[in-house]
Amino acid sequence: MEIKNNGGDWQKSSEATAEVETDLNNWLPITQSRNGNWQYSAFHNVTAMVGAGVLGLPFAMSQLGWGPGVVVIALSWIITLYTLWQMVEMHEVVPGKRFDRYHELGQHVFGEKMGLWIVVPQQLMVEVGTDIVYMITGGNSLKKIHDLACHGSCKSIKTTYFIMIFASVHFFLSHLPSLDSITLVSLAAAVMSLSYSIIAWATSAHKGVIPDVSYGPRASTTTGNVFNFLSALGNVAFAFAGHNVVLEIQATIPSTPDRPSNKPMWKGVVIAYLIVALCYFPVALVGYFVFGNSVQDNILLSLDRPAWLIILANIFVVIHVIGSYQVYAMPVFDMMECFLVKKMKFKPSRCLRFVSRSLYVALTMFVGMTLPFFGGLLSFFGGFAFAPTSYYLPCILWLAIKKPKRFSLSWFVNWICIILGVALMLLAPIGALRNIIIQAKTFKFYN
Repeated sequence: MEIKNNGGDWQKSSEATAEVETDLNNWLPITQSRNGNWQYSAFHNVTAMVGAGVLGLPFAMSQLGWGPGVVVIALSWIITLYTLWQMVEMHEVVPGKRFDRYHELGQHVFGEKMGLWIVVPQQLMVEVGTDIVYMITGGNSLKKIHDLACHGSCKSIKTTYFIMIFASVHFFLSHLPSLDSITLVSLAAAVMSLSYSIIAWATSAHKGVIPDVSYGPRASTTTGNVFNFLSALGNVAFAFAGHNVVLEIQATIPSTPDRPSNKPMWKGVVIAYLIVALCYFPVALVGYFVFGNSVQDNILLSLDRPAWLIILANIFVVIHVIGSYQVYAMPVFDMMECFLVKKMKFKPSRCLRFVSRSLYVALTMFVGMTLPFFGGLLSFFGGFAFAPTSYYLPCILWLAIKKPKRFSLSWFVNWICIILGVALMLLAPIGALRNIIIQAKTFKFYN
């Protein structure tokens, strides 16, 4: 009788825990709503993928050179499309269960605690790092708009102030409750990314190759060129970063045994990757062809005419990074709110969201104002954080879950991706740190 009672108590306790977990999931921003479809998947993925990274691709080409540059960008497109497919397929790899967050899939493979320690730090570095870079991108684009509109007749305004202006928008948008609720913002951002990419390469092509263009090495020493090459690898890696939010995007799509979420999700991913190709390759190749090794780390900064078109392109960039910031911030909000409710025992409330999200926006704004090294941060975060989560961690999870036969095609492909991804993670930050140090020598804080 006592055993039966204990069993009944345990069952009631389990049911109560499950009920609390369900209530929490219904409140958290990732799982609050499951009204997505393949169209949502497409533009959320475009918004997450195409961003500041595409503007740095011509600069990366100037550091890599024609041959290596084309190979690295093409290989990255292929590898990350493959690993993105793996993530989509693993979302419901366990029947009746959905891995709505990257770390949940990691916990399934590596264990409850180890999975958190392996995945969460990397994912946070990617998402927080991207939001910091977008703060800088938004501020730089606003400054470019101001400078071009004034034709040099206005008083110069510090980039710091423009970053603060950009951040002010997020103090409002960050309080939208869920990933589904930013759908229109994400759609606008996706349209803008395609628009400014077209403007970037079309305006470059119209400008024509600059006089005395050079496609030789950017640096005058072998050491400098080696570091530039490594830094460029990180720039390219930064451009392929949608994996860090792909499970969270898929979590917004409804799923039944007859209609699993992977089919509409994959359809959206394929369309998104076609748009990525239409943005990345023309911008990278035309931008480098026109400016050679004199191209700046943001292609739009190399363009001044026609002024109205460059102003329009920068307006598109600002709108896009506003949406991208939110897509990357939502998983961070989800993690913060889950931690505050489950571990710190706060009650889920609007007040909790208001304070925690406002502090997050303030933090990314402060770091962006303090360290506005666009190119260096692009490369550092790209190599150190994006390479694991986009290039090889999905392959490790796939090998652990699917267990393909040793020396089979799947086994070989995954191990090749792992080796290339680890090499990228180790090498790219070296060049990036050197560039940040060089930039820091002449840098004035809050200038």
